[in-house]
Amino acid sequence: MIARQITIHEDVASTAHAIAARLITSITDAIAARGVAHVVVTGGTLGIASLVALAQNPARTSVNWSQVHFWWGDERFVDSGSADRNVLQAEPLFAALDELGLDRGTVHAMGSSDQYDSAEQAAAAYTQLLAQEAPEGSASPVFDVLMLGMGPDSHVASLFPNHTRSDELGAIAVHDSPKPPPHRVTLTMGTINTAREVWLVVAGADKAPALAAASHEINEAAVPASAVHGTEATRWIVDRAASTLL
Repeated sequence: MIARQITIHEDVASTAHAIAARLITSITDAIAARGVAHVVVTGGTLGIASLVALAQNPARTSVNWSQVHFWWGDERFVDSGSADRNVLQAEPLFAALDELGLDRGTVHAMGSSDQYDSAEQAAAAYTQLLAQEAPEGSASPVFDVLMLGMGPDSHVASLFPNHTRSDELGAIAVHDSPKPPPHRVTLTMGTINTAREVWLVVAGADKAPALAAASHEINEAAVPASAVHGTEATRWIVDRAASTLL
């Protein structure tokens, strides 16, 4: 497994800006190498703060945003207008990039409860969409960067400890989520770990015990964050409060 590279920043704001700067560089490199970039973004406090920082970064104007595909690691299966939707919380980023050539057709949101009758239907539709954008013989695009937040219980995306596991590729439905809302759609661990780079982005003292647990041993069932990795790089980008027990 690729060794983790841990970068510690002083606070949430500096961590968010560092993530944004690194993401611009990674996207630029991907486009230069392959003509397209596939990025999986995440919600949560730090995830959304990073997207806001990206929208404010002066270097954003150097990116050909028409060549960037945005994906989601998970989404709450609620109404499309709900403030709980990650994609709605990220709208300031997409609005800022509209003027820089972003193609909204490459912002791949997971389905909502007013679009599909069940989370299973939404997950199946996202799995199909991933396959449509994938190289021949693959189940999903080769993600250049896949960003994940982490909960105090060590969950990533909507893969919760001793709750959500699947050997499938693509997206699956989640019910009775330990964290509300109860119904969600998430990428599977197998799909997450196909990304070139996986970034675990974590902030806050309440996350320190889970981050420490994830660093000690790989246990996908009990500590999902411990099992995430990229094929080329695994980066933990954290603030000082979250790193205190490492």
